[in-house]
Amino acid sequence: MQHEFISVFNMFKIGIGPSSSHTLGPWRAAESFVKKLASYDQICKSVQVHLFGSLAKTGKGHGTDIAILLGLSGEDPVTFKVEELQRYIASINNSGLLLLGGTESLEFILEKDLIFHKSESLPFHPNAIKFNAILESGKFVTETYYSIGGGFVITEYEEKTVHTGLEPIFQIETSAELLHACRKTGMKISEVVLENENCLRPECETRDGLRAIWQVMKECMYRGAHTPGTLPGGLKVNRRAPALNKRL
Repeated sequence: MQHEFISVFNMFKIGIGPSSSHTLGPWRAAESFVKKLASYDQICKSVQVHLFGSLAKTGKGHGTDIAILLGLSGEDPVTFKVEELQRYIASINNSGLLLLGGTESLEFILEKDLIFHKSESLPFHPNAIKFNAILESGKFVTETYYSIGGGFVITEYEEKTVHTGLEPIFQIETSAELLHACRKTGMKISEVVLENENCLRPECETRDGLRAIWQVMKECMYRGAHTPGTLPGGLKVNRRAPALNKRL
């Protein structure tokens, strides 16, 4: 029997927050659509984005619109510098232009081309994003993506699970099975997980990858504790961490 093999790198991902399903997922969906457009080898004349369900209702607060703009612009959520966020978005707002895939300039007006359908949901999944584009030949290209959590995005015709094609050493589905594996082998939970990760890549790569994630986490915590003002997203929520940090 083939098991769904979820790696630590499927769960711990680097990207701009605050939400893997509302921020990172839409970013990845936009990246995927840009790749689809590139496959036609034509100039794109226009792009329009439609958000449905939960993404439409809470998208502003979770930066869904910002994530989509960055994804369409060819930026990478892993390497994009957070400090550049506000300047980057202001540039798109002020110019009314989007650099599609980082190379192709086209008109993009937020109020007209990024639409929040707050009272409408699609039946397949509550987090739905639909992209429409018109190419220079007049061809209409469309795709609907669903952000299913953890930064994963799929289309309606794809499975909701992620299969690696590999069998883990420890085939664990419940906490009781995890506890049994630890008692049987005398291993810690972390050691059991590492054994399964070793099925996917050399141990040194796993450790290096996790150290990189931990470094980003530390930088994020430091930035949050030392950056005053309001949180991004348009809800004007005051940052509380700097004051707490100063008081402590």
